[in-house]
Amino acid sequence: MQKFWAAVAVTAAMVAAPAARSETLADALISAYKTSHLLDKNQAVLRAADEDAAVALAQLRPVITFATQASWTKLDYAFSTDRFGTTGPFYTASTDASAQLTATFLIYAGGRGKMAVDVARESVLSTREALVNVEQQVLLAAVSAYVDMRLQAEIVALRESNVRLISQELQAAKDRFDVGEVTLTDVSLAEARRAAAQSGLAAAQGALEVARERYKAAIGHYPGKLAGLPKLPFAAKSEDAARAIAVRNHPVIKQAGHEVKISDIRVKIAEAAFLPTVSSSLSVSEDWLSGSGNTVAGIKFSDTIYQGGERSALYRKALAGKEASAAAQLQAVVDVSEGVGQAWSNVMVQQASIQAGGLQVTAAQKAFDGVREEATLGARTTLDVLNAEQELLTARATKLQAEASRYVGVYQLLSTMGQLTAEQLNLGITTYDPEAYYNAVKKAPLTSTRGKKLDKILEKIGN
Repeated sequence: MQKFWAAVAVTAAMVAAPAARSETLADALISAYKTSHLLDKNQAVLRAADEDAAVALAQLRPVITFATQASWTKLDYAFSTDRFGTTGPFYTASTDASAQLTATFLIYAGGRGKMAVDVARESVLSTREALVNVEQQVLLAAVSAYVDMRLQAEIVALRESNVRLISQELQAAKDRFDVGEVTLTDVSLAEARRAAAQSGLAAAQGALEVARERYKAAIGHYPGKLAGLPKLPFAAKSEDAARAIAVRNHPVIKQAGHEVKISDIRVKIAEAAFLPTVSSSLSVSEDWLSGSGNTVAGIKFSDTIYQGGERSALYRKALAGKEASAAAQLQAVVDVSEGVGQAWSNVMVQQASIQAGGLQVTAAQKAFDGVREEATLGARTTLDVLNAEQELLTARATKLQAEASRYVGVYQLLSTMGQLTAEQLNLGITTYDPEAYYNAVKKAPLTSTRGKKLDKILEKIGN
């Protein structure tokens, strides 16, 4: 428990630390980007999609296979008689060795191979947009964790001040009781309020510790001394402008657009399945023992006469998939537009709450000062003072929470607009380059990109 409260005490003091020795929000966002396992996972998923594009391209190329075969054969002749009249078990043995080189090439399949490459390419682009959306989630979580860490530290400081103030009121009530100005009831009321304040402080300290763990999960390390919050980035002039930007740029909508293109191509592939296929082959073989060999070249034309209705079913399935992806794209626009509206409304509500909260704090402070002064003159009771102090505490806490919510709300708005990326925030770091790995493998090179070559590529793309 001592370690726990020591950690809480250190964290609670961080908001007052000099900015030069503090971690800024930009520092936290950079750390979150660099240490996110979620980003690592989805970057690897994207590289796998890049390899699918290479696989699709490889299907258009000839397939060359090589096979060798060697055998030894033993033939037993049980209890046979040889030419000398000897009877007994005899056997003969023979060996054989051969090699064969075969090349096959698909000449025509209704364009299915080329369309498969197009599907793979669109899948890569779709996966890239999914990665951008994950990046937004990671950065938004980092902003929320940073702001919440500062908020909880400020709440702890507020609660500590509350405990000190109520302790002073309790002592004043005891002093007044000693001279007969108040009753024991007033002292008991003050004691009850101090116990409640201490309970509230303990809860705030617990919430601060929870915020520390959340900070570590989102940003990659425990918080030290945090700098003040920087000026909020500009989002949009109006809700309509924000919505227009979102519809054009949000990765979810872009991803849905690529999925529509994929479904369109898959319908064409299903149509091409009704067409015949033409392939060629060349086979060269040689018997190494006899020295004989042969070469066979051929061309094959094939078509399916009857397949139990499978091709028709696959075509109808492709059409249904096209309709589903088109509807999903429309729904993505609806969802993103709704998210912008909610985020914009939340920012406006919190802005109004901050303004009202400022007035409330000012009024509550004046009321508390007046009630406490009147209590010294006997015009107010201890309960009046404690109630006024509680209202002041609530007003201050509410204003702090509104300020934190508004700050995170602006970044939430940027996220709904598709603008919350490391590049858009100008973090000044090397970000993941999705083109680098794709360009290295898109032509399906014969050699692997493992080892030092792959390390260089991953280093270049910022992994």
